[in-house]
Amino acid sequence: MAVKNFILASSSPQRRRLLAQIGFEPEKIEAADIDESEKKDERPSEYVKRMAREKALKVAAANPGRIVLAADTIVVVGTRLLHKAKNDEEQFRVMKMLSGRAHRVLSAVCVADEKGKTAVRLSSTRIIMKKMSDEEIKAYVAGREWIGCSGYKIEGCMEAYVSKIIGSYSGVVGLPLYEVKNLLNGVGVK
Repeated sequence: MAVKNFILASSSPQRRRLLAQIGFEPEKIEAADIDESEKKDERPSEYVKRMAREKALKVAAANPGRIVLAADTIVVVGTRLLHKAKNDEEQFRVMKMLSGRAHRVLSAVCVADEKGKTAVRLSSTRIIMKKMSDEEIKAYVAGREWIGCSGYKIEGCMEAYVSKIIGSYSGVVGLPLYEVKNLLNGVGVK
C-alpha cells in the first residue's frame, strides 16, 4: 500500500511515476506557479535549490499543516544553466551544445513539514553524451520529447545518446529517489 500523507508540488507524470516506484503516492497534486527567473550572479546549484524551496513554500502556504514535496531539475553546461527551449531552433542549438561533451543535471528536492520548516537536498549527476550528427539532432528535435524539459528528456530516445551517467538516474528524470525517501522519512512519511 502506498503512503499518501503528503502533497506533491508538481504536475509532472515522471515524478509521480518515480514516487510510485518506492511506494509513495501523494494524496494531492498541486503545481506551484512561481517566478523562475535567475538572480544576478546566482550559481546553478543555488538557483535549483531556491526553486524547489519556493515551490514547496508556495504550496505549503495554500495547505497549512500539510507536508509538501517539491523538486526542480536543470541542465548545466560549465556554469551555464539551460532553460527550456521555446522552439525547435532553440532546442537544436541546445542539443548541438550538449553533443559530444559532458554536462551536469542538478535536481533539488525540498520538503516542507507541517510547520512550514523546509529541508533541501541536491543531487548532481554527470552525463557524458556521444557526438550526435546534425541528422540525429534534427530527428530528436522533431520527436518533441524535449518539450517542457530543461535540456532534454532522458527517458526515451535520448538515452541512446548517453554514453555514461555518474550519479542518480532518477535525479536526471526529475526526482532523485534516495534524497526524496530520506527527506520524507525525516518528516514522518514512511
